Amino acid sequence: MYLGELARGTDRFHEPRRPDCPWCGSRRLRTRLRTPDLLQHKPGTFVVDECEDCAHAFQNPRLTTEGLAFYHRDLYGHEDGHGDGHEDGGRDEDRDGHPGGLDREGFAERTLRSRAGRRRHEAAARAMLPFPEPESWLDVGTGHGHFPAAAKEFFTYTSFDGLDPTARVEKARAAGRVEEAHRGLLPDLAGRLRARYDVVSMFHHLEHSPDPRAELRAALAVLRPGGHLLVEVPDPDCAFGALLGKWWVSYCQPRHLHLMPLRNLLDELDAQGCSVVSTDRREPHVPYDLTGALALAIGNRLPGGDEPWRPTPPTDLQRTLRTALTRAAAPLLASASVLDHALAPLLRRTRFSNAYRIIARKNDRAPSPSWPGLSP
Repeated sequence: MYLGELARGTDRFHEPRRPDCPWCGSRRLRTRLRTPDLLQHKPGTFVVDECEDCAHAFQNPRLTTEGLAFYHRDLYGHEDGHGDGHEDGGRDEDRDGHPGGLDREGFAERTLRSRAGRRRHEAAARAMLPFPEPESWLDVGTGHGHFPAAAKEFFTYTSFDGLDPTARVEKARAAGRVEEAHRGLLPDLAGRLRARYDVVSMFHHLEHSPDPRAELRAALAVLRPGGHLLVEVPDPDCAFGALLGKWWVSYCQPRHLHLMPLRNLLDELDAQGCSVVSTDRREPHVPYDLTGALALAIGNRLPGGDEPWRPTPPTDLQRTLRTALTRAAAPLLASASVLDHALAPLLRRTRFSNAYRIIARKNDRAPSPSWPGLSP
C-alpha cells in the first residue's frame, strides 16, 4: 500500500506554499527549520516558517488532509491514520513492537512513548482545583482517556466526556474512563455540543490542528458562560529549539502544524471574549528534551527497520545489528533522562521551559461564536 502511494510522489501531500502568516497576515516570513521526518523516516522534506512580526511558527507548505493521514498513519499504533491531541508522545504504554521491539515501531518512537505520564495528568488536573468543581468536562484529543481517569480522582462528582478523531475514544468509554465518547473533530461537533460543558481541556492538541483559531472558537461554543478553557501547548520560545535545531522534539515534523507564542494565544482568547485567569510556563514543562534529541539522533543512524514504506526489508544482519546497537544505546538514554529530570526544577524557571498552560474563563456576555450548525 505504502509503496504504491509513494510511487505517485509526495508533492501531492502538500498544499501550495503560502506567502503570508496564517496568524497575523504579515508577509515577512523567515525559514526557521527544514527537516525530514525524523521519527518515522517516511519520505519528504518539511519546512517551518516563522513570522517576523508576530513570531507565529507554522508548517509551510502545510500538509493536505491526505498528507496528514499518510504521515500520521502507524504513529505509535494510532488508528485511522490520525495523530492525537495530548497523547503526543503516546500513552499506549501497553503496546509492543515486533520481535526486538524495533521492526515496525521505530527506536525513537519507543523511547518517546513514555514521556507523557500520570504525574503530568494529575498536575494538569490540580491546576483547576482553585475553581468550583465542574459538573461536566470535555477532554479534546483524549485518546484512550487517561487524563480524565486521572482527573476523576480530584473531581469525584464531575462527568468527564472525551473527544477524539480515532476509535480510541470509544475504547476509553468501554474502559470507563469517559462517560460519553465523541468521535470526530471538535469544529465538526460543536453544533450539537453547544453550551454543554463547564470545562474544556486541550492538552498538546492545538499544534496538530490545521486551524487553531477554529478549534478555540469551537471550544468556546461548547462551553457554558463562565466555563473554563484549559490549554497546554509547546512553547516555540523555548531555548531548546535554537540549541537542538531539528532534533528538538517539539518541532515534531510533519505532525505539528503550528507553534504559537504565548502572547498570540492570550490576544486571541481576549478577542474571543475570554478573561485569562492564569498562565504557567513552569509546571507544564516536560523533562524530555535531551532524551528526545538523543533518541532521534540515534534512531536516524541505526540500520533501517522493517517499515512498510521502505522499498526493501532489512537483512538478517541489519536486524541483528539494529538490536545490538539499540541495547548499547540504552545506558546513554537512561543518563539523558536522569539529566533531563535533574535539570527540570531549574529549566522550568528559565527560557528552557518547553510548554505553557493557559486557563481562561468564558465571559458571561461573550459574543456567541459564529459556527456552522450553531443555531442562534
